[in-house]
Amino acid sequence: MTGERMRAMPVGVVVRRLPGVTKWQKWSWRPVSLLPGAKAADWTVLRKEGEAVEYHAATLSLELHRTDTEAYLTALSDKVPSIYVIMRPADEVERDVPMDVMLLTASAYEGQDYADTTDVMVEKVPMPPGLIAWIREFVELHHQDEIFIKRKRDKKRIDLKEDGIGDVRIRQISDVYRAPGRKPKDTLQ
Repeated sequence: MTGERMRAMPVGVVVRRLPGVTKWQKWSWRPVSLLPGAKAADWTVLRKEGEAVEYHAATLSLELHRTDTEAYLTALSDKVPSIYVIMRPADEVERDVPMDVMLLTASAYEGQDYADTTDVMVEKVPMPPGLIAWIREFVELHHQDEIFIKRKRDKKRIDLKEDGIGDVRIRQISDVYRAPGRKPKDTLQ
């Protein structure tokens, strides 16, 4: 194993803007592809077709850590291996772009953690083949399967305890779970 604890690569995120489906949402914003090794960008228009516009929204660093290889294997074993793109509403609406690309992660577990909140939007974006190879190489270099060790019971003798006797400080000969005896009640009727 090498001394490399983490690896990073700049990855650009392409976001597509489409007209909204409802009258309450004017535009629909969705990340659609990734650009490994991209240069810095800030909502650069890549392509326009009618009302649909694709932007190179941002370039973020995709970091791989050797302690998260199990999560990377989970993401790679999906039917379509994907990177999780986490976006949130921008604080100030500038240039008609209301989304802020916050994070990229190859960890399926981290993506699921972000999906549990309503503050952010989490989308799975398919990985390009070069990115799959880069992540797979890192995982093969650092992944170690955890050996399952079944827990064993203590050798303590549990048959010496008498169940149902109750607290040992209280003298009682009979079973505490017995049905109470029938006593005559003082009744007015």
